[in-house]
Amino acid sequence: MNKKKVLVICGTGVATSTIVMQKLKAFLRDKDIEATLEQSKVSDVLNKAGQYDLIISTTAVPPSMVEKVINAVPLLTGIGKEQVYDEIEARLKM
Repeated sequence: MNKKKVLVICGTGVATSTIVMQKLKAFLRDKDIEATLEQSKVSDVLNKAGQYDLIISTTAVPPSMVEKVINAVPLLTGIGKEQVYDEIEARLKM
């Protein structure tokens, strides 16, 4: 399986994306899934989206990016996080 590239974004590329990055790293390690993770702010997504297989976001993204994006807010709130992890795992194993 090819190593997938994942971009984790939030409004500023600092606060919530850092929390999601930590949780995502632990999840991928536990599931033995290899992926390259990078962090950025939402304003960079249009320029960078083509370089990534998956985008994990805690904020709204442009409509043209929706197919590549998984909403990561449940990873922050804890409500619905298992569904998000399942979707991440499924997309990275495609």
